[in-house]
Amino acid sequence: MTVRALIAAYYAAFNRGDWDGMLALLSDDIAHDLNQGGRQVGRQAFADFLTQMDRCYREQLSGIRILTDENAGYAAAEYIVDGQYLRDDAGLPPASGQRYQLPGAAFFEVHDGKISRVSNHYNLAEWIRQIQAI
Repeated sequence: MTVRALIAAYYAAFNRGDWDGMLALLSDDIAHDLNQGGRQVGRQAFADFLTQMDRCYREQLSGIRILTDENAGYAAAEYIVDGQYLRDDAGLPPASGQRYQLPGAAFFEVHDGKISRVSNHYNLAEWIRQIQAI
């Protein structure tokens, strides 16, 4: 599978809510850089992150654009997040079903046909502004 196809499959699984499908595309030692946070390492840590996201948020991504360096195993993606804040997430404002829309981006490394790093980025201040405006 090409790097582009791998990243496209990752986002297709995300939009289906297919967490097992996403996890199957990751290396065992996946490095996950959280937006404005630390780094989590390992497929189990990523699975725990997905469980937390599934509990607190409902999101779909649209307008996904994928840029790749097929030879070096790097990719970047940008997209629009359409979401709903379902349950309180630690350290964030209270949830009451608020809807939000904002751009996001991610950077990837791929080794041996698996995603070995994903770094997610979005404007947290804008997300907070949107959910508090309701």
